[in-house]
Amino acid sequence: MTFAVIRTGGKQYRVTPNAVLTVEKLEAEPGATITFHDVLAMGGESGLTLGAPTIPGASVTATVVKQARGEKVIIFKKRRRQNSRRKGGHRQDLTVLRIGDIAAA
Repeated sequence: MTFAVIRTGGKQYRVTPNAVLTVEKLEAEPGATITFHDVLAMGGESGLTLGAPTIPGASVTATVVKQARGEKVIIFKKRRRQNSRRKGGHRQDLTVLRIGDIAAA
């Protein structure tokens, strides 16, 4: 099984071909192809290859499935005995990707 570890949105993801992945929002329309060049590690039958910090020439291509929004996260702050409270919320913008080809250097 071939896999790669990519970096996007300040996070690292382990991806395999045809996997569906949800990442922080990327500026791309549904159906567009995105190429990730920040490949930190690759593995398969031949063994594991680690980058320092990235593997030169390696890339992962993905197709944008849709733009979505995450679940609402409630932020509630309360100070006891002071009748002081604040309620807020946040919904993260997300991009759903389908991983295509994982190309080595």
